[in-house]
Amino acid sequence: MSMNILTKIVASKFAEVAARKKVMSIEQLEAMPLFGQKCISLKESLLDPTKNGIIAEFKRQSPSKGVINATADVATVTAAYTHYGAAGISVLTDAAFFGGSLADLSVAVKNEIPVLRKEFIIDEFQIIEAKAYGASVILLIASCLTPAETELLAGTARELGMEVLLELHDESELEFINEEVTIVGINNRNLKSFEVNIEHSLKLRSLLPKDKLAIAESGIYDIETYKLLKKEGFDGFLMGEYFMKQSNPALAFQLFTEQIKA
Repeated sequence: MSMNILTKIVASKFAEVAARKKVMSIEQLEAMPLFGQKCISLKESLLDPTKNGIIAEFKRQSPSKGVINATADVATVTAAYTHYGAAGISVLTDAAFFGGSLADLSVAVKNEIPVLRKEFIIDEFQIIEAKAYGASVILLIASCLTPAETELLAGTARELGMEVLLELHDESELEFINEEVTIVGINNRNLKSFEVNIEHSLKLRSLLPKDKLAIAESGIYDIETYKLLKKEGFDGFLMGEYFMKQSNPALAFQLFTEQIKA
């Protein structure tokens, strides 16, 4: 039986984290200058009426699309995201499947805006690492974890002053929501098959606890979809591919935000 993409990514992640732990100790991470820095709240930023609710993503490639943008400059793109009213920035740090890195994260966190480390987190080490590199928010993906692991990892993040975006894909994962989780994302892309379906968000949205902010993730490629999801009560939108696949992602983001205002 062939492994689905997610299983493959998670297996490689366990090996990668084990290797990273040999290179860098938790003490070394905690001694890094950004480790002690106060996190910027994504929740507050999403609720800020002067921002557009978009968590704008920087990603170079993906397992389903291959290379999306090999030449984009992380400093230029994330500065534009910040300047044109993004609520936050998401940075892929997985190298093997997404072409990302902690170096990209290091650049993005120079912006005065909450930055999410977009990663397949399976170990507390990765959360300490995220904090040491200046991230304010971590992503936990229900499909990669158990409810108990999710609670443990979310608790670690909260102790460090970080916020947690929990990504769900279907109703069966609602039990993963716990009080350490601030924000819940509904991924329209099935991580096992990589198919996208917006109806998904709309259906699951009504089942989320009222005290959690709701984010629609993936498959938002036009202003109509953005407006529909906003009308349906989403507090935020994780968008990356739409901007990154353009030759000038910074300009693409600027034009999209002008459409929102119009």
